[in-house]
Amino acid sequence: MLRLPAVAGQFYPADPRELTRLIRKFTVEDPATGKSRVRACLVPHAGYIYSGAVAGAVFSRIVFPKQVLVLGVRHSPAGEDLAIVSDGAWRTPLGDAPVDETLAERIKTACPGLREDSVAHSREHSLEVELPFLQIFDSGFSFVPVAVGTLRFEELHTLGMGLARVLRESPEQILLVTSSDMNHYEPDETTRLKDAKAIDRMKAVDASGLFEVCRKEKISMCGLGPAVAMLTAMKELGVTSGEIVRYATSGDVNGDRSAVVGYAGMIFE
Repeated sequence: MLRLPAVAGQFYPADPRELTRLIRKFTVEDPATGKSRVRACLVPHAGYIYSGAVAGAVFSRIVFPKQVLVLGVRHSPAGEDLAIVSDGAWRTPLGDAPVDETLAERIKTACPGLREDSVAHSREHSLEVELPFLQIFDSGFSFVPVAVGTLRFEELHTLGMGLARVLRESPEQILLVTSSDMNHYEPDETTRLKDAKAIDRMKAVDASGLFEVCRKEKISMCGLGPAVAMLTAMKELGVTSGEIVRYATSGDVNGDRSAVVGYAGMIFE
């Protein structure tokens, strides 16, 4: 199956030269920090004008392997709660990114709750917007897309444990890219306070703590499900802390502080 771009020209430029130029602008390496091999990262998925600099700061820190698992949220109600696509390719203005069929089969074996479902992915932007960054950094990668549409903690925990098994047993390094924006459409000050509480739980690799604080504090983190699964996997693999690379809100870009969206970029080594 060839999955055509759904949000090119909306969330990011449809022209390949303009897209490349923009990503290069967002991904200037900092000599003070350099690059490292990480197990997972958290990156936002809004329009590049708003969140591209945060995503770029994260991707600039990573030495990329050849296999990538992209864990995104299913924004629309259509499709399975835990949806995977196991073959074909996803097209962006920069070319086709191939789905890793062998890795997909291993993931489905370890995570029996996943269902083959192209519908959940057909219009979903949370995975698509990460691919051009990956294509710029390593044109030879293959990936597996997983869209998460459930907020049932036990299902998310089970998914995370299965992903940990795949990552642990893989003969090659796999990067887990987790796609999420943070709190939505509240004043800038409120969003920063709320997001700080969620980020603290992610820095502590505390999946249940993140789940509970988002519920208790009404933090509208749209990628909560993928983040819980990722943190579960990281904890199982012995990762004890996460690092915040960059944080911003949409108000930093458009100057409107009355109703913002938060964006956090993190790495887990």
